Amino acid sequence: MSEPKLNIKEETSAKKTRSPPKKAKVEQSVPRKKKLKTDAEKTAEKEKIESEVAALTANLDDLKTQLKAKKAELKAATKELAKAENKKAAAEAKAAEEAKKGEAEDVLKKLLASGMTAEEILAKLQ
Repeated sequence: MSEPKLNIKEETSAKKTRSPPKKAKVEQSVPRKKKLKTDAEKTAEKEKIESEVAALTANLDDLKTQLKAKKAELKAATKELAKAENKKAAAEAKAAEEAKKGEAEDVLKKLLASGMTAEEILAKLQ
């Protein structure tokens, strides 16, 4: 007997995709002498980079010195500003105290002028 044939259909969305075959890389032939730098060129490039590093280092040192000086100036200016603010606050407090004192004297003069005695005024204050 022959085996019955089964009709099994696979889903079309499950089909495998193939990537295109890889192409061989083609290198352009350049003479080996042109690829390699000579020792003199390498030394010259090294010296150039070293001189640039030295110049940048010197510039960095100069900038560090300038930064230190500016920080010192800022600190001094901050101190002066704090002193000026303290003086201003003290002067304002003194002026406010003087104003209160003058107002108290005016009130006292009015009360004395109205005929109150000093003992009555002291009793009201307490």
